Amino acid sequence: MKLLGRLTSINVRKVMWTAAQLGLDLDREDWGAGFRSPQEPGYLALNPNGLIPVLIDGDFALWESNSICRFLAAKAGATALLPAEPQARARVEQWMDWQAGELNNSWRVAFMALVRGQPATPEAVQAGVASWNRHMGMLDAQLARTGAFVTGDAFTLADIVLGLSAQRWKNAPIERAALPAVEAWLQRLSGKSGFAEFVGNGMP
Repeated sequence: MKLLGRLTSINVRKVMWTAAQLGLDLDREDWGAGFRSPQEPGYLALNPNGLIPVLIDGDFALWESNSICRFLAAKAGATALLPAEPQARARVEQWMDWQAGELNNSWRVAFMALVRGQPATPEAVQAGVASWNRHMGMLDAQLARTGAFVTGDAFTLADIVLGLSAQRWKNAPIERAALPAVEAWLQRLSGKSGFAEFVGNGMP
């Protein structure tokens, strides 16, 4: 299988961390900022959004990083990462969807202004930081309830996708809320295969 996308992308790194957990060796090609443009017609034929990453498995192409993570886990039969039991699986996917929608939208303005240099008013950045901390507080409360991982005692895909997001929050040049459950959870994640290479590597 081949993954198209630069390693500096948080969405590429979540897929690569999933692959590391599954023992998969993905053939990754650099696409995106600084490399080949995902606006090329050939790439747009694979993903009309023109975004990275894209997974290619034979004649099958898949975009949306969380969907790629689910596909890899399902193909490998990794029910520890993506449970087969409907309620347990729904809980994992609920937090994955929350990461892709609610949490990502909370940090977008502040992160893009402070780290990527995109224009934004001080008021918008301040509001963005507050929203980011508020959403991370929701994750902290969930982790305080479970005392272990996002959905309970087991490490799942929810921890992979949210682990990347939490590390971005931890490394961002912002005033962070005190979230002890998140900090303890990140310490637990740091011992997982692939964490040092794809999460705790200093990349934003």
